[in-house]
Amino acid sequence: MHFFDIGHIAFTIMGYPVSFVELIGTLFGLISVWFASRANILTWGTGIVNEVFLFILFFQVQLYADMFLQVYFFVVTIYGWYNWKAKPDAGSITVLNSKQRWLTGIVILASSVIAGFLIQNIHRYLPQYFKIQAAYPYTDSFVMVLSIVAIVLLAMKKIENWVLWILTDAICVVLYIKKGVYFLSLEYFIFFGLASYGLYQWKKQMAHG
Repeated sequence: MHFFDIGHIAFTIMGYPVSFVELIGTLFGLISVWFASRANILTWGTGIVNEVFLFILFFQVQLYADMFLQVYFFVVTIYGWYNWKAKPDAGSITVLNSKQRWLTGIVILASSVIAGFLIQNIHRYLPQYFKIQAAYPYTDSFVMVLSIVAIVLLAMKKIENWVLWILTDAICVVLYIKKGVYFLSLEYFIFFGLASYGLYQWKKQMAHG
């Protein structure tokens, strides 16, 4: 058994075995969201560690949409890091207009349905890579699409990113409990609180900006 196997246990808490992969991914995820809530550029560096370890974890628990999501996160993380560092003067917190909000909502719903269908059948399309059918494909895909849009809005410093993260985190708490990934579910419960805090902090920064 190698280090990246979810069977390689770091410790057991209340009868639940926490793997090294889940532990490292969880800790760096918390650190990254904390930095984001403070609009601190360190969110991007710590986010990369989180993405790598969650990619490995999600593959092993058949949450394939979440697995693919980490690849996308990695790309946007590089963009967000550059955008916040190279354009500090253009990086003030802003909001979407009404038309942009409606368009964002439509894109999220339509993309979730399409992605859900594809993920539901991925074991048929690519049986050599995905031998087990995806778990909760439409819920997982909805989380994936919400997260895709949210991290782009975060990179652009749009305050609506926190609204999408709050919704995402609430869904993930339930989804990961159902999949038996309890430590990660606890992380997303904390994420829910951090996202609410981030929304509050960014609103306060806008009011004083």
